[in-house]
Amino acid sequence: MRIRKPAQPATTLSYVERVNRAIDHIVTHWNKPLRLDRLARVACLSPFHFHRVFQGIVGETPADFIKRIRLERALAMMSHPRRQPLTRIALACGFSSSSDFSRSFRQRFGVPPSAFDARAWFESQQRELLDLPTPPGRNHRLQRLPPGANPDGFRVVIRSLPPRTVAYIRVLNPYRSDAVLRALQRLMRWAQRHDCADNPWLGYQWEDPHVTALKDCIYHAAVECPGSALGHASGEIGQFRFPAMLVAEVEVRGSIDLEYRALQWLYSTWLPRSGYVPDDQPTFEAWIGRPTDFTAHDFALRIQLPIRRP
Repeated sequence: MRIRKPAQPATTLSYVERVNRAIDHIVTHWNKPLRLDRLARVACLSPFHFHRVFQGIVGETPADFIKRIRLERALAMMSHPRRQPLTRIALACGFSSSSDFSRSFRQRFGVPPSAFDARAWFESQQRELLDLPTPPGRNHRLQRLPPGANPDGFRVVIRSLPPRTVAYIRVLNPYRSDAVLRALQRLMRWAQRHDCADNPWLGYQWEDPHVTALKDCIYHAAVECPGSALGHASGEIGQFRFPAMLVAEVEVRGSIDLEYRALQWLYSTWLPRSGYVPDDQPTFEAWIGRPTDFTAHDFALRIQLPIRRP
């Protein structure tokens, strides 16, 4: 069962809506205790049925999904220049103890965290990103930007954003073909029916593709909506409220290649020198206009990286 076609049985859409609620709860409470019965209540299903429905839609059991998210957050913390002790990382990421963390880490990566080569892992993820197909009409791969280089003249603007409430469609395995475009088209039809198609449009994912395998990433195509429109959000259309946040913003006008270079520069060059650290929120694509009006060759958006002082 996959979230793909616009026309789906009502029962399937109901299950997608319930799983959306559970995932929203997980990604905002990933470092807290997350019991199966509690998640089942969030999804309004029995634990038995919730487990089967979640695995059928997401492709992972709830426990495996939670464990993977925690391990990926731990991996990101382990790669930080001011790395904390492994026990502190383990507890901060929701593991009951350092031994629980070490056992889970070994099961996923084949070695204990103390022996893990984070640089080699990030290099392999980087190669996977660079090997992504480029837009039709281009015959080259995405190019890596050397650390410290800024040939495109990217500039950061620090902005304080108010709380934002969005309607979204969740896209599993978003780096395949045109999955995101088709989700945006479905959401656009919904937004037009509810008079919010001209509101700000966002794209975001909680995972960092430099840490998470691309097949495990989940993208969200989203549009900001007032409460009156959100009352019509159902089925695959979910809703989520982001708190006020501080972001580092970079404007990009061009192709997917340029956006990729901007993200590289923001994370590898600007962030380490900025005095900020990433906040516990996803990085956003804030479209300048309707995303369906653009192509992969020519679009305009602002990358928004949530940040905070350490």
